Amino acid sequence: MRKFYIWCFWLIVNLIILGILGVGYLFFINSKDLPSYSQLEHYQPPIVTRFYSSDGKLLEEYAKEHRIFLPIESIPPMVSNAFIAAEDQNFYTHPGIDFTGILRAAIKNILAMSQGKKSLVGGSTITQQVVKNFLLTNEKSLNRKIKEAILSFRITKAMPKSKILELYLNQIFLGARSYGVASAALNYFNKSVNELNLEEAAFLASLPQAPSHYNPNKNMERVLARRNWVIERMYDEGFVSKEAALAAIDSPIKLIARDRDEVAKADFFAEEVRRTITKMYGEESLYEGGLVVKTSLNPKLEKIAENALRNGLVSYDQKYGYRGAISNIDLKEWQKTLPTINPANMNIAPWKYAVILSVNEKGAKIGLSNGKEASLNLAQSSWALRNKKLANLYKPGDVILVDDQNSIKQIPRINGAIVAMDPHSGRVLAMVGGYSFDTSKFNRATQAHRQPGSSFKPFVYLAALENGLTPSSVFDDSPIALSQGPGMPLWKPKNFYHDFLGPLTLRRGLELSRNTITVRIAQAVGIQKIVDIAKRFGINKDPEPYYSMALGALETTVLQLTNAYSVIANGGRKVMPSLIDKIQDRSGRVVFSNDNRECVDCSSIDPSIIPYIKNNNPYVTDPRSAYQLTSILEGVVQHTKNGAPLRKLERTLAGKTGTSNGPKDTWFIGYTPDLVVGVFVGYDDAKPMGKNESGALVAQPIFLEFMKNALIDQPDKPFIMPDGLKLVRVDYMTGEPSMKYGGTIYEVFKRKNFQETKVANAIIEPVVELPENEIHTPDDEDKSNFSLDETQDDGIY
Repeated sequence: MRKFYIWCFWLIVNLIILGILGVGYLFFINSKDLPSYSQLEHYQPPIVTRFYSSDGKLLEEYAKEHRIFLPIESIPPMVSNAFIAAEDQNFYTHPGIDFTGILRAAIKNILAMSQGKKSLVGGSTITQQVVKNFLLTNEKSLNRKIKEAILSFRITKAMPKSKILELYLNQIFLGARSYGVASAALNYFNKSVNELNLEEAAFLASLPQAPSHYNPNKNMERVLARRNWVIERMYDEGFVSKEAALAAIDSPIKLIARDRDEVAKADFFAEEVRRTITKMYGEESLYEGGLVVKTSLNPKLEKIAENALRNGLVSYDQKYGYRGAISNIDLKEWQKTLPTINPANMNIAPWKYAVILSVNEKGAKIGLSNGKEASLNLAQSSWALRNKKLANLYKPGDVILVDDQNSIKQIPRINGAIVAMDPHSGRVLAMVGGYSFDTSKFNRATQAHRQPGSSFKPFVYLAALENGLTPSSVFDDSPIALSQGPGMPLWKPKNFYHDFLGPLTLRRGLELSRNTITVRIAQAVGIQKIVDIAKRFGINKDPEPYYSMALGALETTVLQLTNAYSVIANGGRKVMPSLIDKIQDRSGRVVFSNDNRECVDCSSIDPSIIPYIKNNNPYVTDPRSAYQLTSILEGVVQHTKNGAPLRKLERTLAGKTGTSNGPKDTWFIGYTPDLVVGVFVGYDDAKPMGKNESGALVAQPIFLEFMKNALIDQPDKPFIMPDGLKLVRVDYMTGEPSMKYGGTIYEVFKRKNFQETKVANAIIEPVVELPENEIHTPDDEDKSNFSLDETQDDGIY
């Protein structure tokens, strides 16, 4: 018997030795070719890139993993203690693997499962989780666990515990697109980690084991139990007092969504910035680099622009009738079905979907997405009905759109864009590229190349002013025919009403948007000078040198043309449209700044010296010519019938409509001394908009609504006249000097003895010699053909 015991003893000893050797061998084999952990010492995790508006509101976030990196010194002890209590109570004392913790977790989990409960305690240390998340895969195997253990030992010897904890708290996934505690605090509670209270910190610490399992939106009771367990663990470890723990356990979980006032919504603008950042730094920097991008967006103006554009598009669309119901549903369970319907696949706010419940000659009952019933508002739906019988228009089950007054609405098929810019800096303050970003991400402000029509004409007249002509120079508004080359018919441009007014001043030719005079001016200065201006002002990079371009038969974008008008508005200095003010990297270092202006005397301590910002942008045109053109474009507002609605604003405004052939494109570009706004409306497939439509009827009302709301509480400012000009009272009709008060205006002329300003890229030439038959004296004009109230945008013919 004694021999048997001895034999068993040595068998056990040998088995132990073999086991030790086997484990040693496994550790030896798996210790080879382990990934280097040195990278963790200088690890820069992928973090979220954020766009901000000019007033600091969050515009957009881009990230593959929504993470905000914080050094361990910036994470409050209460937050880190909550994770230590929940995940690794011996974190500061074990060598990377907690053997007692593993044994304790196994016993507790066995007891829990024997009672029908799910496991609440994990066995992996924080160090092991760092190894798994950073260096290894999620493969469930013995070899991977051994490698994890080896690396955990090595990392603990090589790195301080604080660094390991920093990596863990910034890397761990906590649900709701949140990676790291800073991101989770923001997404769950709209707070920084420094603002979290005890119960909120414990809530975050309850998530690492299974974020989806402890999703508060799916099972609040389960999450509450887990959070309270974390609070108890914090008390057991001495991290919080009994009173604090009990108070926290009694507190409900209150998730806080991000305040709308802290967020700016500008989808088209943000997407344009995203494309720009991608071109500058690449997609990796955008989605992982943690850039902080301060944009030029003014959220207030953006909202005004969006409302103005939408209202204008809806107004146009309603003129062409109602297209009927969107779809039809079964009325048996309409309360359940209607809230799930979104056939337009877009955010329709402030409108809502409704369903026709019953209909007769007197009216219709509708069901709303909130389950309530109401009557269709017929009084405010006359645009849709137009003497049609309601019973012929609808049947029960038809799904329609209504507003908050329960009147009929419909999504317009027409589209457009609006851009608002600061003419002095080129900063884009607002940009809306279409009716809905949800249905089309195509930005009609930057990607739609359309014909500007008469809104290009001011640059033809600028060529005349640059080359010595004056606003009082006279041209003949009469039939004209131009050769288009061998075998081609003569081109005979016409005016809108197919009429001719005879001799007109340059001012009146532009104010009345006369096509024949515009073509004659292009002939006089030479089409190549018009081409040069189109390039110089960034309207079109390579326009064809045809005379039809003088009437706007070239392509451009709303942003390009609005920027070109900005050059006129600021007195002739070059500006480039910019949506980005400043970019900082993850360390806060400024890597891009759009403001390159020089601050003169800013470092002076002498109180008698006033510092100022010096604009170093070169001149694109003579500032005197720019002011002359602005004066004429003010006349478009002040002297014409189309300008009458704008005059009601009682503001200093200049601007020009544009209408292309068809008409297919309608425009209005207008400005004050400090704000330039461009509007375009047209179908995406460039189909005709209607015989009598024009920029004055479609685009100008959008501009008007925008300016009416954007300029509230803003003082009116005049355009500043540069040196080298003089004002002369002239007869408005003839342009001749006059001492009369009736029918006269103050016209702007360049002083003959004024030393010419050197203008970058612009050549100021003498007065062009015009053919005899194109020069008319004032006595030749038939004044009976025109009054100050008779005008119409001409378009292209």
